[in-house]
Amino acid sequence: MSFMHFDESMKILNEQQIGTYKMERRPLLSARGYILAEDIVAEENSPEAPTSGMDGYAVRHEDLALGRLKISGINPAGNSELEELRPGEAIKTFTGSLMPPGSDTLIPIENVTVEGDEIIIDEPVPYGFSVRPVGENYVEGERLIAAGTPIDYPQIGVLSSLNRCHVTVYAKPRVAILATGSELLELGEPQSHTGQIRSSNNYTIGAIVERYGAEAIHMGCVGDDRKRIAAAVDNALVQADIVVSTGGVSVGDFDFVKDVVYALDAEVLFKGVRIKPGQHIMVARRGDQFIVALPGFAYSSTVTALLYVVPLIMKLQNTQNPIERVRATLREPFKKRSKKAEFTACNLRLESGEYFVDFQGKKSGTSAILTNMLGPVGLLYTSEDEGDKDAGETVEVLKIL
Repeated sequence: MSFMHFDESMKILNEQQIGTYKMERRPLLSARGYILAEDIVAEENSPEAPTSGMDGYAVRHEDLALGRLKISGINPAGNSELEELRPGEAIKTFTGSLMPPGSDTLIPIENVTVEGDEIIIDEPVPYGFSVRPVGENYVEGERLIAAGTPIDYPQIGVLSSLNRCHVTVYAKPRVAILATGSELLELGEPQSHTGQIRSSNNYTIGAIVERYGAEAIHMGCVGDDRKRIAAAVDNALVQADIVVSTGGVSVGDFDFVKDVVYALDAEVLFKGVRIKPGQHIMVARRGDQFIVALPGFAYSSTVTALLYVVPLIMKLQNTQNPIERVRATLREPFKKRSKKAEFTACNLRLESGEYFVDFQGKKSGTSAILTNMLGPVGLLYTSEDEGDKDAGETVEVLKIL
């Protein structure tokens, strides 16, 4: 079997184009966590007129030199009947109030002393102080939020200020997750012999899927039976945009998943990548649906889900992969274990603005050790061409938590 270079597999994945994106209109209050599918453009200026930025007195700046001004009125927030300011006078004005006609500066309450119906200027302020100009927030026609932006609290706040009750978003991709293997037990299912193991891959991948903004559909476990696996995959394709399986993609006598995928009316994008862990990864496409067959070992399936499933989730929502690659300094030597591209669990810590890596508590062994993903974990990436690293060297790390 010819295995593909990791970079080539990423290139193929990145070059995939979606024919038709799924979109929906959602109420603003339920839009958090979705990806915006429209540009948000301001339809007016904000504020539409000069506005007070704090509590104080609206004045003409040139009048501050008089040292004492008469209080001629009060201007609460929301007031639409504005009294015109006359020379030598001040109007008490509150945060958010429109500035009275004739005024150009707001002197804070803390900068004056009130004596009867006058204020004494204790500490002058510059011209235009604490006056919010027209369009300070945004101006009419300005693009405020670009399509492809994840909606979180800042976007909710801006959208509500624009009186947007509904927004157009990309529908969350539906990801069906199927674990294969006759040795697997579902949660709560009693063990009858020591050859059985508890299924965890499907739950791990389900959590990854939901963490990165998709909807997980748990299809359960299927034994190593080709017909049953084929039926389960067909059922998953009816429901999902992405079908993810674990196990059954290697070269064993009971590894049927790869055969099922080859038998589908689908284009196999690649099968086998020179990576550790997860070299038997398989990715196929049918229309705008994707099938991702992952290895069965827990650490392998977790890493390959992060590498290959997460970018597809983002692609179906027309946005960028959020998993960041950062540069970090090794605090201890690193020994490369193969001539493949490797993704090694490490502790990634940010200290004084710089990232550092160590391997304290990380076990060396097979690709089944999922506990290596606990803690402040990152994935240290070393390419095929790289070898061992010394303490103090700079390395590339996928920041996943």
